[in-house]
Amino acid sequence: QVQLVESGGGLVQPGGSLKLSCVASRLTFNFNQYAMSWYRQAPGKERELVAAITGAGGTSINYADSVKGRFTISRDNVKNTMYLQMNNLKSEDTAVYYCHIFLYWGQGTQVIVSS
Repeated sequence: QVQLVESGGGLVQPGGSLKLSCVASRLTFNFNQYAMSWYRQAPGKERELVAAITGAGGTSINYADSVKGRFTISRDNVKNTMYLQMNNLKSEDTAVYYCHIFLYWGQGTQVIVSS
């Protein structure tokens, strides 16, 4: 069973930064051939796409308009890991953040932006 484990969430003040990581293990497919994505779900809201990065070098990247210029997605295909650098965090970024690849989801990591 493929496993995705997110980490790096926590409580941060507005304007602060966090870096999320997602490590994939027990893979049954070639990690670097698949696009990966970060989603988030705030209380009472639907899960939304935050950022996505293609496989095979990660040459195509997309961001939700709400995070453009503040968040950066990246991946390390040697380490089977994806990252999300989040800067200038706002209260509206508060959510559980999930990583996704192919058919699989992580368990999520909580991000709380509050003073």
